Amino acid sequence: MIQTDQQLGDFLNAIKSHTHLAIDTEFKRVDTFYPILCLVQIATKSATDCIDILAIENLEPLFEKLYRADTVWIVHSARQDIEALYYLSDRLPHQLFDTQIAAHFLNHPAQISYQKITEILQGVVLDKAYTRLDWTMRPLPEEAVEYALDDVRYLLKNYTQLLEQLIIENKLDWLMADGHDLSNINLYLPNFDQAWQKIKGLSKLPKSTHQKAAQLAAWRESQAVAKNKPRKWIMADEKLIDYCLNKAKLSDQTKVTFNGFLSQHSQLVDTHIEVTSHQPPSKSEKQQKNQLQKLIQNIATQYNLDKTLIANSKTLMKYIRGDQSVNFLSGWRYHILKEELKNAKQS
Repeated sequence: MIQTDQQLGDFLNAIKSHTHLAIDTEFKRVDTFYPILCLVQIATKSATDCIDILAIENLEPLFEKLYRADTVWIVHSARQDIEALYYLSDRLPHQLFDTQIAAHFLNHPAQISYQKITEILQGVVLDKAYTRLDWTMRPLPEEAVEYALDDVRYLLKNYTQLLEQLIIENKLDWLMADGHDLSNINLYLPNFDQAWQKIKGLSKLPKSTHQKAAQLAAWRESQAVAKNKPRKWIMADEKLIDYCLNKAKLSDQTKVTFNGFLSQHSQLVDTHIEVTSHQPPSKSEKQQKNQLQKLIQNIATQYNLDKTLIANSKTLMKYIRGDQSVNFLSGWRYHILKEELKNAKQS
């Protein structure tokens, strides 16, 4: 395991000509808002090693390698890895190949695990013993380091096989487009205006309380960010709902910080939120949804795709209720759907 700046420099020098990096991370996110990055595992065709992020003083040489324009990240289920590295580096990858998304394009189950796809493609059964380990502990057991290294040892082989099949099925551009979406900075920045979407049970609240719920959620998010604590530690969803229903009252101190927050974020004073997506579909909406699902299933069959990769149930309801920002109205999804959508509107 790499634990000094010198060791890191030697490793980066050994892989300097390699542009395709298999990458995984281990982090802790139990009592903080932001993940605590602990390890970064990297594999190339000639080298595999594990970098102890908590021990390295200067991470800039690592970031320079990871965020070069010609570096391709090969990651399984990349979003949390991108996020954990982003909070330290303030940078996002230029090129990304997510093997979980790639597998889904090839009709493997959505959210397939790295262990499962490796077993399918390589015939290797990986140990899961250290999934819940506290990765901040030092020294780490040797077995835990080996477990972490296994998460990149087979990534390049998986990548090669998935890449070949994507090319055969003319889906590589689609995969890269979806991977590019994961480099959208808005995915990793706190969004106070949309924090209400994190409230469980919001649809049960009367409309008259929605504005207060949105304001409390935004304030809660700001406090979680400022204190680097989980949002539920600041205010549990159940408590937030009680405040909205006047079943409980904010403490004097909380009132002061809440009102101060609202004065600094005037856009929240008259905020309106749309929770119709949480409401059960009407009979008419169910009929429209069934029609669209049949249409999408036909297209999915033609292209050997899981229909949920084109549009899931939640996205369809948003579309039916007038949301024009849904993902199947742009990019490769719209390209294969546009004629069918046009015909559906005319019928």
